[in-house]
Amino acid sequence: MKKKPIYVEVDIRAPINEAWNYSQNPKLHEQWDLRFTAITYIDKKSPEEAQRFTYETKVMPGISVSGWGESKGEHHKKDGTKTSSLHFGTPQKISPIAEGKGYWKYIPNGKGLTFLTQYDYDVRYGKLGKLFDAVFRPVMGWATALSFDVLKRWLEKGENPFSQYRRFLLTMLISVLFCFVWLYHGLVPKIIVQHPTEVMMIEELLGGDYSQLNGSGVEPSGSVVANKSTTMQKLAESPKSNTSQIVNWIGLAEIIFALCWLLPRGKRLLFGVQILLFPILTLGAVLADKTIAFAPFNPVTLNVALWVLSIIGLILSKDMPSAKSCKRKRGGTA
Repeated sequence: MKKKPIYVEVDIRAPINEAWNYSQNPKLHEQWDLRFTAITYIDKKSPEEAQRFTYETKVMPGISVSGWGESKGEHHKKDGTKTSSLHFGTPQKISPIAEGKGYWKYIPNGKGLTFLTQYDYDVRYGKLGKLFDAVFRPVMGWATALSFDVLKRWLEKGENPFSQYRRFLLTMLISVLFCFVWLYHGLVPKIIVQHPTEVMMIEELLGGDYSQLNGSGVEPSGSVVANKSTTMQKLAESPKSNTSQIVNWIGLAEIIFALCWLLPRGKRLLFGVQILLFPILTLGAVLADKTIAFAPFNPVTLNVALWVLSIIGLILSKDMPSAKSCKRKRGGTA
């Protein structure tokens, strides 16, 4: 199957010369482009000579990839369109990219410009490299699109790239945390193990009759609080009940909600839902079992912490950069 070149396009409400400067000046370019950590221009021997440069990309602490590049063929058309052709590569074997070519184009559109790029590259290691590129190429496309949107917001709204990427990474980190919290609490204590406390709290909220309500085989007690340990043990040993099925469905709903945190969009909606949901869950837990508020690491303190974190996430995620803001196909929509 023939590989497709990477294509990214974004409309920017800014003067075309300003966009040209922010993308051609290496010290500005390296700030917004996620693909490069450092870019260093090599002095030209003559004005007509192509601009050569070196670049470095930190993959992770202690590991980086460095390479070479050449910018040439700058064209300034009568309609104001500018084009910069690129030739790049790296001799480092750690990089799947051996050598590639592409271009940047700046097209005036009345409100500013359309900034677009298309590039392709050859990979190392034959069929194994092509197999790895099936994963690596979409990541490169995503990184390019995210970088273009960061540049767009820098030019239009003045927020520097460092601040944008910090908000982006913190929002992603909080999202992964919430995904883990909901996935764990939906899967482990409600479906895999089904802790008796989970069943007991649902029983309490539905009426507190541990036998007649669901036919679980647990005898009703005159005082649920006084016989809590005995009741929980009986619930743990009892066969599956209607209430147990309800707990399973709640666990499934929590798992689905957890997976929603992995979607690229809708983070602000999820944060907003949690801001409303955590006080309700906290109140429900306390009403089902008042003694739970006095236990170590109890739902009250946990839910308050997650509620505050949801508010922080809602603030951080406002107007967050996104690769979805860019077009990824010619003539396509963002």
